[in-house]
Amino acid sequence: MAAGKDHSAQAAEALEQLCRTYWYPLYAFVRRHVSEAHEAEDLTQEFFTRFLAKEYFGRADPALGRFRSFLLACLKNFLAEQQRQARRLKRGGGHTTISWDSQTAEERYRLEPADPVTPEQVYDRRWALTLLETVLSRLAAEQSAAGKEEVFAQLKGHLWGDAREMGYGEMAVRLGMTEGAVKVTVHRLRRRLRDLLREEVAHTVAAGEDVDEELRHLIHVIWA
Repeated sequence: MAAGKDHSAQAAEALEQLCRTYWYPLYAFVRRHVSEAHEAEDLTQEFFTRFLAKEYFGRADPALGRFRSFLLACLKNFLAEQQRQARRLKRGGGHTTISWDSQTAEERYRLEPADPVTPEQVYDRRWALTLLETVLSRLAAEQSAAGKEEVFAQLKGHLWGDAREMGYGEMAVRLGMTEGAVKVTVHRLRRRLRDLLREEVAHTVAAGEDVDEELRHLIHVIWA
């Protein structure tokens, strides 16, 4: 909503952040529809170019659903139009482009599961993981600023998922802490991670009551 509100510096900053954060889920969706990486990159760039030029962000209506769903619907319409036109897109074309590392994009895509999941499922999963990566980066920055970078590096595998390379006792020895202190620190970090995740999700839904539902959905697609 902030990105589509006006032409202020704040709106431009919000728009840039949205594009930079969520381009990969869109790329992954497009990549499931085309056989060549460079074609997927062209299409994703062109989608953003049109999205910005036509100010589609301003059309997002919270009453009609999640921003995640709105963005995917816009992308599907764009791809359908491209198929109708039956032409290849030219690279660049003098348009504004979204900054990303195309090599990293394809490297990430090659790590996607080979299971026969739909492009929509790939999109939702990458959206959820992008949110998680964003909040983990924010939490890491907070801990670094507090002088706890090494502690966070040792404990982050215990904050989410099944990463359990070592037990609390072994980590306590490594960090020069008691096992109880390690458990308390992990608990606090998990609580902060949940708060940051809720905050990040709240940026993409219209009302506070939608946050819990969106969180449940995103957690489900990560672990499905």
